[in-house]
Amino acid sequence: MFGKKSLTFSAAVVTAAVSSLLAPPAAHGSTSDTVSDTAVGHYVALGDSYTAGPGIPTQTDADCGRSDRNYPTLTAAARAVAIFTDVSCAGATTENMTGAQGAAPPQLDALRPETDLVTLGIGGNDINVSGIIGRCVILGKLNPGGSPCKASYTLAGIDQLAGRIAATGDKVDAVLQEIRRRSPGADVLVVGYPVIMPDDGSNCYATVPIAKGDAPWLRDVEKRLNTMLATRAAAGGARFVDTYTGSVGHDLCKPLGVRWMEPMEGVDSVGLHPNASGHQAMSAAVLSAVDAARR
Repeated sequence: MFGKKSLTFSAAVVTAAVSSLLAPPAAHGSTSDTVSDTAVGHYVALGDSYTAGPGIPTQTDADCGRSDRNYPTLTAAARAVAIFTDVSCAGATTENMTGAQGAAPPQLDALRPETDLVTLGIGGNDINVSGIIGRCVILGKLNPGGSPCKASYTLAGIDQLAGRIAATGDKVDAVLQEIRRRSPGADVLVVGYPVIMPDDGSNCYATVPIAKGDAPWLRDVEKRLNTMLATRAAAGGARFVDTYTGSVGHDLCKPLGVRWMEPMEGVDSVGLHPNASGHQAMSAAVLSAVDAARR
């Protein structure tokens, strides 16, 4: 969702991790054409680092952190899509759907009138998730037993992040309208974000030093983001793909081989991002939605 190649964090250098989300990478989309008798003629994948798959080998575009094992590529291969275009790019926001991101052209330029499947994974960078988690890590080291990060985002009893999420919802609306204008016959799937922190509200402080009270709050921020995306998808004539529910129990606190989300010191992908297993699970959720519309 996040980062110049992602929402990348290092336990040693939190500041560098925070800035990594916002730096605009320069890249171009990758397209693969395979002649096939399939119900999906042209599939376009749009999105940020949670779509691109930074740190997962093999990287097909280092500037955008795009992997040949991300969920769009797995989805296209599973249904032998005739024409597949993946322009997802780490660090992307809703603005990069219609505006350039460094040397990368606007992602919506990949759409065609005949495009019949679009996946969109966006929104995390718009609310600055990397900055939020970066702040929580810093404050968690100062007050591990409290809720310092939640308190820092609360003004006069109002959670400031609620406003960010609502404002991002308006931007998502505009993106969906433009997708519909450019590809009126496309099946548009808005792909949500998978579990990052444990769903039960717990935390693994040695892995990610977030305060005890902030762990469930961060979980709820992600849930509110996903709820907004689901609501806006429905209002915009798209369908929402829930990747959160199926990933419960595979959060960053779980051991290698169980987790689908990497901890701050990422092993199988960039830190705080889905690994290859996570992308396989996300692809399965997308495929289920694709097949449901074609039954």
